[in-house]
Amino acid sequence: MLLATVLLGAVLFVLGLIGFVTRRNLIIIFLCTEMMFQGIIINLVAFGRYPLSGQRLLDGEVFGLFLVAVAAAEAALALALVVVLYRFRGTLDAGAWTLLKDE
Repeated sequence: MLLATVLLGAVLFVLGLIGFVTRRNLIIIFLCTEMMFQGIIINLVAFGRYPLSGQRLLDGEVFGLFLVAVAAAEAALALALVVVLYRFRGTLDAGAWTLLKDE
């Protein structure tokens, strides 16, 4: 069961990483970041559920809750950033933001 859970978390992380690297839309990039966070959370909870030392600790669940809070704060900041960037340039294409000068 641990192997299946770890593989699920790894697949989510890799899919998020591929989407983050290949996509150009800022909203999709931030959603891929959230998917990577979810993969990490699944792995933390899995390793907390099946400890190697034989004694069950809540470390994985505590780190998972901490990452959920970080992901929520990141999502709120990302949404605000996307709105500001869209108002400033009128596009959400990441390629439009590679230049630092105004057009």
